[in-house]
Amino acid sequence: MASYKIIVKKSVAKDLRSIPKKDVQRILSAIQKLADDPRPPQAKKLSGQERYRIRQGNYRILYTIEDDKLVICVVKVGNRRDVYR
Repeated sequence: MASYKIIVKKSVAKDLRSIPKKDVQRILSAIQKLADDPRPPQAKKLSGQERYRIRQGNYRILYTIEDDKLVICVVKVGNRRDVYR
């Protein structure tokens, strides 16, 4: 299976600034793992949207998958209570 290319929106970099460093490292590690397996067992498809989410502690990573281009676009990263708004 080919590896997916990961694209991170500029707004995600802004989201990561407010998160503690130790959690940012775990989040970035989880994002890198998506390149090999874009739909891991813990990923959930969001209803009503073409987005997926994975959990990383109290944080959620929202992303889209374009299978025809082998691209994953990370749309938003944030605390679980705020990320879906």
